[in-house]
Amino acid sequence: MKKRTITLVLAVTIVCCLIMALVDGVLRPGYAVKSAIKAAMFMLMPLLASKIDKNVCYLSLLRPGKRGLLPAIGLGIGIYAVILGGYFLVASFFDFSQIAGALTENVGVTKENFLYVSIYISFANSFLEEFFFRGFVFTNLKRLSGRRVAYLFSAGIFGLYHVAMMIGWFSAGLFLLVMAGLVIGGMLFNWLNEKLDTIYCSWLTHMFANFAINTIGFILLK
Repeated sequence: MKKRTITLVLAVTIVCCLIMALVDGVLRPGYAVKSAIKAAMFMLMPLLASKIDKNVCYLSLLRPGKRGLLPAIGLGIGIYAVILGGYFLVASFFDFSQIAGALTENVGVTKENFLYVSIYISFANSFLEEFFFRGFVFTNLKRLSGRRVAYLFSAGIFGLYHVAMMIGWFSAGLFLLVMAGLVIGGMLFNWLNEKLDTIYCSWLTHMFANFAINTIGFILLK
């Protein structure tokens, strides 16, 4: 029974990420359509898994928690400073010019819709990713297969999930650096969920990371 549940969680995770890779890397619909598909994958597929197997947790980390909100804000501000500072630190060593073109051509982000897209990314998109990768993947794997597997798989798949949407953005060296940052970020978000037993603090911290990325996007698009 336990192996069956683990297999189901892994299968749903991989299928959802593969579908999003197809959407982001090949089909490339408008941002609104892509966002709707992502919401369906990251919210409804875990719900379907919980209906197929009652041992799959679905809403366990949606409990509101007051603990850790202020530290999460402080950590988020620190992450914002690190990401933005890191950009200015390496900007003279790496070519970021292709990112602006990729944002417009591949993602559909322009100067005109940047504000609306950045608001969505910061608030709604970060929630979807926290709900899926932490609330569904990490929580279920930790309970069923242990901390090590849960940490490594959920953080690793979180990093790999972003590959398709970043095709053509970076040089090889910068791409590896970004991937390492994503995996480390996934580990950090896992730790917050484990310590505080809710996704809201990691969601808050994730928001600040997205604020920093959106700030860099604004600099590149202007």
